Amino acid sequence: MFCVLLNEVTFYDQNRGVFMDFLKRVGSWVNQLTEVGMGVIALGVVLEVLFNGAGIPFWPDISVVSNIMGIVGSLSNEGLLGLVGAFVLYHILKDRRG
Repeated sequence: MFCVLLNEVTFYDQNRGVFMDFLKRVGSWVNQLTEVGMGVIALGVVLEVLFNGAGIPFWPDISVVSNIMGIVGSLSNEGLLGLVGAFVLYHILKDRRG
């Protein structure tokens, strides 16, 4: 009886290790995609400042600065809930950086 339970525990530990490895790999992909997204947003802001928001040759016809201002404006309109949301977003992004 004990030997059967020991085998089941060993099987569980082996599968748990594979699952945890999979979760670490997916988490790494998410972190890398987040870094790429933040880099693209920063590039959009810099290009809009340099080219005065118009006529950027390879950039789609969107305004990154206007979208960011809209998000900040919607957070400020929500009062305390928006402040809590901004606080949570700040800490999520701060923890990803280092």
